[in-house]
Amino acid sequence: MKVTIGFCLLLCSLSLSAQRRPLQLWFDKPAAQWEETLPLGNGRLGMTPDGGVEKEKVVLNDITLWSGSPQDANNYEAYRQLPEIRRLLSEGKNDEAQKLIDKNFVCLGPGSGGPQWGCFQMLADLSVTHRYERGAAAYRDYRRWLSLDSALASTTFNINGVQYLREYFTSFGDDVDVIRLSASEKGKISFSVGISRPEKGVSSISGQALTLAGRLDNGTDGKGMQYLTRVKVVNTGGKQITKGNELVVEGADEALIFVSTATDFRRADYKSLVEKNMNAALQKKYALQKQLHISNFSKLFGRVAVDIGSGPAESLTTDKRLAAYYKHPEEDRSLPVLFLQFGRYLSISSTRVGLLPPNLQGLWANQVRTPWNGDYHLDVNVQMNHWPVEMANLSELNLPLTELVRGLVKPGERTAKAYYNAEGWVAHVITNVWGFTEPGESASWGVTKSGSGWLCNNLWEHYVYSDDVAYLKSIYPILKGSALFYKSILVKDEKTGWLVTSPSSSPENSFLLPNGNHASICVGATIDNQIIRELFTNVIEAAQKLKQDKAFADDLRAQLEQLPPAGIISRDGRIQEWLEDYKETDPQHRHISHLYGLYPANLITVNGTPDLAAAAKKSLEVRGDDGPSWAIAYKQLFWARLLDGNRAFKLLRELLKPTLRTDINYGAGGGVYPNLFSAGPPFQIDGNFGAAAAIMEMFLQSHAGYIELLPAIPDLWKPAGKVKGLKARGNCTVDFEWKDGVVTHYNISSPTGKQVKLKVNGELKTVNTGK
Repeated sequence: MKVTIGFCLLLCSLSLSAQRRPLQLWFDKPAAQWEETLPLGNGRLGMTPDGGVEKEKVVLNDITLWSGSPQDANNYEAYRQLPEIRRLLSEGKNDEAQKLIDKNFVCLGPGSGGPQWGCFQMLADLSVTHRYERGAAAYRDYRRWLSLDSALASTTFNINGVQYLREYFTSFGDDVDVIRLSASEKGKISFSVGISRPEKGVSSISGQALTLAGRLDNGTDGKGMQYLTRVKVVNTGGKQITKGNELVVEGADEALIFVSTATDFRRADYKSLVEKNMNAALQKKYALQKQLHISNFSKLFGRVAVDIGSGPAESLTTDKRLAAYYKHPEEDRSLPVLFLQFGRYLSISSTRVGLLPPNLQGLWANQVRTPWNGDYHLDVNVQMNHWPVEMANLSELNLPLTELVRGLVKPGERTAKAYYNAEGWVAHVITNVWGFTEPGESASWGVTKSGSGWLCNNLWEHYVYSDDVAYLKSIYPILKGSALFYKSILVKDEKTGWLVTSPSSSPENSFLLPNGNHASICVGATIDNQIIRELFTNVIEAAQKLKQDKAFADDLRAQLEQLPPAGIISRDGRIQEWLEDYKETDPQHRHISHLYGLYPANLITVNGTPDLAAAAKKSLEVRGDDGPSWAIAYKQLFWARLLDGNRAFKLLRELLKPTLRTDINYGAGGGVYPNLFSAGPPFQIDGNFGAAAAIMEMFLQSHAGYIELLPAIPDLWKPAGKVKGLKARGNCTVDFEWKDGVVTHYNISSPTGKQVKLKVNGELKTVNTGK
């Protein structure tokens, strides 16, 4: 189908519609807790203002601020235990094998529980105390909001007839935090500003600037990462003085607060960087600074627009919208679009090419000791953080993860030798910015070794979406090294004759043995089998594309024939989580690792493997629809892949249930906070990213060898809708609209015209893409 004038008008109307329906989070009161603040970020710097009228706290973040340091926690004698571990497993003595692993086959030292492991930490609290002529008690018309399409937060209110306005952004231009304070009358801006940190930070006044400097603990000699933060205020009118460790402004017409910060993570010149960024910002007028910020941000955010209708609840504050949505989703048709675009916004805001990928909290934290160290979990979480970026037309935001993985190869080679006497490289369940690849400190979760293979899926997806052969060439050694590891450790299972991993485990889950004991260690967990099957297949394809390593590819083909199938159907019709049909200790466990073949892989599809798809559905029925937010999002993705739009939508409703809980939760009860951060609880950003990916999978899928439009659209979204700018595999950009569940217009474009298979309105056809 060619682009028509009517379709061009459609795209114009879609753009105008998006403008008429602001993509905003908004509230009519200040934040009472951090999970109600408005998140801002430019990929390196984070800022969350609470909008307090008299006393305001703005939490500052830098994605590179980590305690800890590199370590070698490998037990280089561990591989000597492999024969005994494998013997015990072959005899069904899984519990005894697990005890042996706990003793000799985990990392040396305390692992993630120790100071050398490190922790992603908050940078600082910026405290602003505002003063008004008659006090702040009588403020009215309060509103604070975050505009997703411009990455600007604002707060406004009226005191004694004076309208006050604050604007906040983390600049995509000069890489500093900017806060502007203004009022409708001159001389009304009076405040003091200070900066502090709960530990390892000393604040002082240097000239007309606030300074916060410190050094975190590295877990050895205390001389860890260094950081420097500078705060300057530029006021128009009034006067500025220093008082103690605060900057004080009195009677100004307006004031600009600039925050410049850096760490010595990969930067010995971090102090000069702070000054350079500050000076560049000070030389620009505010209007230009703001314009450059919006322009740079919009180049990424503006690539995608979605409209599925409106409803009366759109006018409610965001917290009230969430409270009403579960019971009456038909009154708020645009909330799923807001949540999808919020996920895209968080991706853009929490990573940047050349820096780090988003961690468990993206780049936002309000504690020194973040939950689970704010690190990178490799058994679903960091992968989920990147699931939306390709389809969301943010492909370059996958590259920071690629570089993190590249940095794991050398330490992963040492770990492969130490524990398995194997070639290639491996990473287990957790890692950090210091390149940790060793097993975790407990056998029950720490020896899962599918993490490195799972990471290779993310790297591969960037290739299949981008069609970038130069990129494929750059990651091929990573993929090959991972495949080489698994190829080296596979052993023949005596009962089935298949090649399997031993020892193995299904991430963080356990089962019952015939003797009544619990165990996590097994032979050939399903996720291992699926990841190895997918990885070998991808490496074979890569070798063919790059015209190299034919002998290695042939070896992988031979092993592929001996691997267990992508799924084994149990006696009760479900996909088995383990090679043996063990009884789960927790049938509704949060991890659903044995459905990896359904998502993110394409080993299980409704049309290609209907029996396995039906078994996956039964597995999900038993797992239930609740859990931490990330687990709910994962289930939403599974149901989308099973082409059940209404069930996927039910999971989205479950995820959008409001909560204020911040306790550590491993079971049911996930949801979202008032500021739309996903809740485990506590805050974990993977739920935001997983749900964004799932919403897009409901609109568009391309994993099964063809592009499909509206594969899993729920009944509520069928009346009418428009999508612009989503990406499909093969570097295709897809725009379409529908009415009553039927696609009425579509356009598929690619950098070079080509033929693609397209399934639209139930018909599979071949179409030519435009340029």
